[in-house]
Amino acid sequence: MKIVSQIKDPIRPEMELFETKFRDAMSSKVALFNRITHYIVNRKGKQMRPMFVFLTAKLVNNGMVNERTYRGASVIELIHTASLVHDDVVDESHKRRGFFSINALWKNKIAVLVGDYFFSKGLLLCIEHDDIDLLKIISEAVREISEGELLQIEKARRLDITEAIYYDIIRQKTATLIAACCAMGARSVKPESEEVDRFKKFGELCGMAFQIKDDLFDYGEDRIGKPTGIDIKEQKMTLPLIYVLNNCSKKEKSWLINSVKNHNKDKKRVKEVIQFVRTNGGLDYAVQQMLSFKEAALQLLEDYPESDYKSALVLMVNYVVDRKI
Repeated sequence: MKIVSQIKDPIRPEMELFETKFRDAMSSKVALFNRITHYIVNRKGKQMRPMFVFLTAKLVNNGMVNERTYRGASVIELIHTASLVHDDVVDESHKRRGFFSINALWKNKIAVLVGDYFFSKGLLLCIEHDDIDLLKIISEAVREISEGELLQIEKARRLDITEAIYYDIIRQKTATLIAACCAMGARSVKPESEEVDRFKKFGELCGMAFQIKDDLFDYGEDRIGKPTGIDIKEQKMTLPLIYVLNNCSKKEKSWLINSVKNHNKDKKRVKEVIQFVRTNGGLDYAVQQMLSFKEAALQLLEDYPESDYKSALVLMVNYVVDRKI
């Protein structure tokens, strides 16, 4: 967490004020909602998404942010929180970051309503202040995330995901929201600038690297809270497995597909698949692709003069691929 603290240093005052504004944005006249939001806020994660918003805004605007930046960060965090609450219902997950999920404590119906409430609060925050340009960014992101999830479900049934389709899925599911954070930061301070598109691309590249790193954890890298083999058990085709499927013999490919399709609950068989993917260069290839996305993201920062904000963003990009959790 020391690196996260270093990343946060140039935006610490903004993040502290954001906490207050975000709590206000979540408030309701219904006591039950407020109890649940209090529970969520007190168990927040690293808050990487708001950090992307503020660091981008300060980098493109000589260290200055405005009220739109705070609203943009709040909207992103409201929509992201809503999607996590809904994900836990869909996945029937009873834990998040080591704590009980909302659906575990208050049941599915309340969890769905809480997620809907956060979505509506995020949209209203933009509408009430005529931030239609910010609303467009987040609305497009939600559409992409939904399409990415459905694309993954559709392809998982047939296990016919190519590398290109895999990139489409992770771009929509994961990279889109980080791209929205960076676009939101730039647009909040420089609405008509070409830097909005530049930082949207920057965020997308960071998100691609982030998701590949996440997929690598499934093959034995240390990670708290996620045992190895979960993606295989859920028939998720990730980059290490896709690479090996495309570069092994017909007989080996048949064994791999049969293992994922019909023996994905067999712990011994799952371990054999993991070992096969490791031995046949799946992890090495995924790491190589992850690093190429990282380098492409860093290149987009090169034109900017040295500053605390640029250094923090460089640190953030490196953290994405170096993190242990």
